[in-house]
Amino acid sequence: MTRKLPSLLFIFIFLLTATAFSQRSTRITAEFTSATFQQVVTTIEEQTNYRLAFNPSWTDSLVVNLSVSNEEVASVLSKIFADTEFHYNIYQDNIYITRERQILTELPLDFFGQGNVTARPTATFDYTDFEQREKKKKLAEEKLYNIGPKSDNLQGKATLAGTIRDTKSGEPVIGASVFVENPMIGASTDQFGHYSLTLPKGQHILKIKSIGMKNTHRQIMLYNNGRLDIEIDEDITPLKEVVVESDRDARVTGMQMGMEKLDIKTMKQMPLALGETDIMKVVLTLPGVQTVGEGTVGLNVRGGATNQNLILYNDATVYNPSHLFGFFSTFNPDVLKNVELYKSGINAEYGGRLSSVLDVHTREGNLKKISGSGGISPITGRFSLEGPIIKDKTSFLLGVRSTYSDWILDRVKTKELKNSDASFYDLNASISHKINDDNNVYISGYMSRDRFKLNTDTAYTYSDRNASLKWKHIFNPKLYGVLTGTYSRYEYSVTSNSNPVNAFKMDFAIKQWNAKADLNYFPNAKHTITAGAGVTRYGLSPGNYQPHGSESIVTPDVLQDEQALESAVYIGENFEITPSLSIYAGLRYSYYQSYGPREVYRYAPGVPRQESTIQDTVQYGSGPIATYHGAEPRFSVRYLLSDNASLKFSYNRMRQYIQMLSNTTVIAPTDIWKLSDSYTRPQIGDQISLGFYKNMRGNMIETSVEGYYKKIQDATDFKDGASLLLNHHIETDILNAQGKAYGVEFMVKKSTGKLNGWISYTYSRTMLKTAGATSTETINNGTYYPSSYDKPHAVNFIGNYKFSRRFNFSLNMVYSTGRPITLPIAKYDLGGTLRVYYSDRNAFRIPDYFRTDISINVEGNHKVRKLAHSSWTFAVYNLLGRENAYSVYFVSEKGKINGYKMSIFARPIPTITYNFKF
Repeated sequence: MTRKLPSLLFIFIFLLTATAFSQRSTRITAEFTSATFQQVVTTIEEQTNYRLAFNPSWTDSLVVNLSVSNEEVASVLSKIFADTEFHYNIYQDNIYITRERQILTELPLDFFGQGNVTARPTATFDYTDFEQREKKKKLAEEKLYNIGPKSDNLQGKATLAGTIRDTKSGEPVIGASVFVENPMIGASTDQFGHYSLTLPKGQHILKIKSIGMKNTHRQIMLYNNGRLDIEIDEDITPLKEVVVESDRDARVTGMQMGMEKLDIKTMKQMPLALGETDIMKVVLTLPGVQTVGEGTVGLNVRGGATNQNLILYNDATVYNPSHLFGFFSTFNPDVLKNVELYKSGINAEYGGRLSSVLDVHTREGNLKKISGSGGISPITGRFSLEGPIIKDKTSFLLGVRSTYSDWILDRVKTKELKNSDASFYDLNASISHKINDDNNVYISGYMSRDRFKLNTDTAYTYSDRNASLKWKHIFNPKLYGVLTGTYSRYEYSVTSNSNPVNAFKMDFAIKQWNAKADLNYFPNAKHTITAGAGVTRYGLSPGNYQPHGSESIVTPDVLQDEQALESAVYIGENFEITPSLSIYAGLRYSYYQSYGPREVYRYAPGVPRQESTIQDTVQYGSGPIATYHGAEPRFSVRYLLSDNASLKFSYNRMRQYIQMLSNTTVIAPTDIWKLSDSYTRPQIGDQISLGFYKNMRGNMIETSVEGYYKKIQDATDFKDGASLLLNHHIETDILNAQGKAYGVEFMVKKSTGKLNGWISYTYSRTMLKTAGATSTETINNGTYYPSSYDKPHAVNFIGNYKFSRRFNFSLNMVYSTGRPITLPIAKYDLGGTLRVYYSDRNAFRIPDYFRTDISINVEGNHKVRKLAHSSWTFAVYNLLGRENAYSVYFVSEKGKINGYKMSIFARPIPTITYNFKF
């Protein structure tokens, strides 16, 4: 017995030592000075057996200054998370870090009805619904889906296609990634949620990821070509807040350059004037996009004029995207699905404008249940309603927005404002119908009306109407087509009736019909081919001046109508040469004819065109008057330098057959549009772009640098003192200029974490040269001069800080160089008449522009079962009250010419907006 005791003692000491060695202390000793949370985690895991689970994007802004000596990890974490929204839970050797809410690591003592213990803190959540959705999701992921007729021959490849939809609403999910990992083959869903993949036959695990949606997968057995429609859930769980994993690497790996996708949630966080979320104002914060005036929606993209942007709303052209002379845009944010801006590398399916394409699409409507949303601000109110007509088959969407500014103006004491009118409304409606798995029909319509009068009898009224009809047909898993018909109409009128004898009404209208067919073909995993054809018919009523009322004696004046037909065909192909190198090659060919009936003046050759040099008038019937056509090649290449860095290059040529004639530098409701004809040649633009893109910190930070050079032929310019309204000889005042634009754009963007946003800097120049055959048709002696929208420097900072899931703060700072102007610089006497001598065109600039805006967004509680979810937004536009000059004008007063600066928003403008959703 005495001989066994030392052996047993030795074994006991050995086991005790081994146990102590295997279970290291739960205490740490460390000195943290301005340490990141990741450094704290590393220290804990090195000195203990604990392993920490957390989302790095939550803690990226957490800085730790702490000295600890042999202290429990629980105590250390309590100190670090004091006065923050973070919580920790320790279960065995694991530590879980959560935000705002705690995880229950064990059941409450009264879970089975025993005892009367106070419940522990947990999230408000519908567990029954959650469990049902999780069970359904698990069953879908465990099931094996047989695709195509069964066969013993699994040699070769087959194509899988289908649609990705939101489980809750039935809406198609745009931009979802659908892929398999072995071999690595993937695709993204288009605007209809459609995807197509060509895979080796056999068994695969198909993975699906999308912004704000739960990742999921499907097990498939691919025998032959077939279809698989998939529903995915919104990423909301009871244990943690929503983590939005966006496709941030798409900026690096995708083919498209110079393209920005706008997230509706981000747009609603931005502080904007008059409390209305406005996608056009958000677009202005992007690199390469500017405007010449505050409160306007005219976009100048990479040195382009405001009329050089193709704005599409459900594929129908929008000619004036503004309400109230530019203070609001026409787009109701509650009905939007996606917004994309293309600045370069524009694919062949787009044409008709030189500078950019802004493609806006509305949602299709909830296929599952009735839902709605709305909001009230100091100036406007809006409401939208959507739901199924036939569940899972037919849905509708209605949206209405209006202003009650007239009601406010009637109640102010200022006489000038009381005698003013300012009102608008717009209405959106759409219906989508699923005929069968291969056929879908989409119908949408939009209409708006504005009326404006400022302390005068002259009233401006303008309206927009457009409609679109789409039929999507899937021929087979590799091929589908879309047939689209659209109608657009924009018109305005100016009415004055203070004096019944001189009362008048002047009208302008433009109508456009468009039909096109688009095909998308996916031959294999490395090729995507698009092709199509379209035709557009234009009809213009450029001016109609008539007496207004029975007592008016004004002389009617009507300009000739204009008609034209524009046709185009295109083809484009994406081709992956190697995993690192991909190219896009496309060709668009457009053909344009203006036609009668119309009278055309012939002018004497070798002299300036003016009324006195008219030699003849030619009367055309319904046949063609002028014809223009040409090729528009498109080319892009992307080379991956690494998994998180790439180089891209693009070239595109664009032709524009319709021009806007305006003496202002912004879009105004009284602008005139002019079709190309014998004297007004179409504009042609060539742009090359080169970009470098790099993501850092696990794709949390996106950086990019893009440079471009653009050459413009036959840009529209005007003679000094040009008269544009009701001008029967408008060609005598129009000049054809040559232009060039170049610049570089820098952007740094952080998409995740409590602090997110972006900062951008743009250096750009836009120069014009007008060298005509005579001195009256030449500007600045035929040398280059800055365009009216040349603004070399622009800086935008957009920052959002999330205090919690319910509170976030936004800051918007904007700086830009002042736009060019032409100034009177001297006076001189000519034959006894005092005249003003002006500088060269656009030789001076108005003062630089700087503005700061802030907003605070307060969400309601996040209970799942409640009548409506609501939020409040408190914003201040122009926080510093800076008097930014919108324009500089001059007035002759007592023999002197005095200059004045005019500001639109010269003081801080606070707003409050209430939003709701049910």
